[in-house]
Amino acid sequence: MCKNHGVAYVKPGEVEVREIDYPKLALGDRKCHHGVILKIVSTNICGSDQHMVRGRTTAPEGLILGHEITGLVIEAGRDVEFIKEGDLVSVPFNIACGRCRNCKEGKTGICLNVNPARPGAAYGYVDMGGWVGGQSEYVMVPYADFNLLKFPDKDQAMEKIRDLTLLSDIFPTGYHGAVTAGVGPGSIVYVAGAGPVGLACAASCHLLGAAVVIVGDMIPERLAQAKSFGCETIDLRNKTPLPDAIADIVGVPEVDCAVDCVGFEAKGHGADADKEAPATVLNSVMDVTRAGGGIGIPGLYVTGDPGAVDEAAKKGSLSIRLGLGWAKSHSFHTGQCPVMKYHRQLMQAILYDKVQIAKAVNVQIISLKESVQGYKDFDGGAAKKFVIDPHGLIPN
Repeated sequence: MCKNHGVAYVKPGEVEVREIDYPKLALGDRKCHHGVILKIVSTNICGSDQHMVRGRTTAPEGLILGHEITGLVIEAGRDVEFIKEGDLVSVPFNIACGRCRNCKEGKTGICLNVNPARPGAAYGYVDMGGWVGGQSEYVMVPYADFNLLKFPDKDQAMEKIRDLTLLSDIFPTGYHGAVTAGVGPGSIVYVAGAGPVGLACAASCHLLGAAVVIVGDMIPERLAQAKSFGCETIDLRNKTPLPDAIADIVGVPEVDCAVDCVGFEAKGHGADADKEAPATVLNSVMDVTRAGGGIGIPGLYVTGDPGAVDEAAKKGSLSIRLGLGWAKSHSFHTGQCPVMKYHRQLMQAILYDKVQIAKAVNVQIISLKESVQGYKDFDGGAAKKFVIDPHGLIPN
């Protein structure tokens, strides 16, 4: 029997690599004939993982992390027809049955059948169905024919694996934020946050034809990374109000659309940059988005935050100026990205050299053993996207 190891959440601020069970084609006591077992080629550390590791969710001790997965099929269930052993595949972080009403409508982020607690499931994530995560050597993926994106040429895919590994979450999520905000040719866009999703969103805005992409953050290294591929940047530690900072760039204190790539652990601006203010991004993007503009919200907001600054925020209740957004006729789009809506098109953009997403988000390959330090570096604000290579398969 093959051994398996995975990154486990231990307690706030601590993860460790543990020996874990080798996956089986099973769902509890019954066979999972529609599933496959993957040998992991690459699995990424996500900002959403950091929320759990910081102790800002109700994640249980021992949870095996990881929902951004690319792998080789090494075993396929009896009922898997179109995915074969040896295929190199991208795994959407959304687990979807392909059979329920929402899946049939393309809303795979809120599948009705894969999480008994609520719509929507993901690998290795709190309250998302209890599925084992993919920051490991091997993982089981259900409903394989529906969920998996097969790369058409394995050798070509391995040459571009640093880019293609981002198709499981970060690239589609950033793209989804831009699309739902209404980004198109000639748009002026404000992206809040220059972490990996914010950088992926900014690159997506360029891909969609935006005229100006402005990225706001408080970490100089991340702002420098955004600037490296043509973004304008705003250091939110400065006292200049955000509308004025935008006016300094485009001549007016507003943008056509905005994307919140920060979420519930946001901090204030200027003199309040060291203080947590979970509604600050949502309020600021309403402030700077023009009347009739759109706001995409791929940044994570939770229903339970034990480390929140006040009792209301602990339940996901934030002081949002909804009246401002209503008065300006803003459109808002929230929730998890339905990865399958975009991943094939974005794969083609990568394979045909229309986007260099790994360069934009500054991918750094690390081993499974190095993942513990990777979590610490990510939490420290590193301007990198850490990609774990458990078996040493990614070429230099």
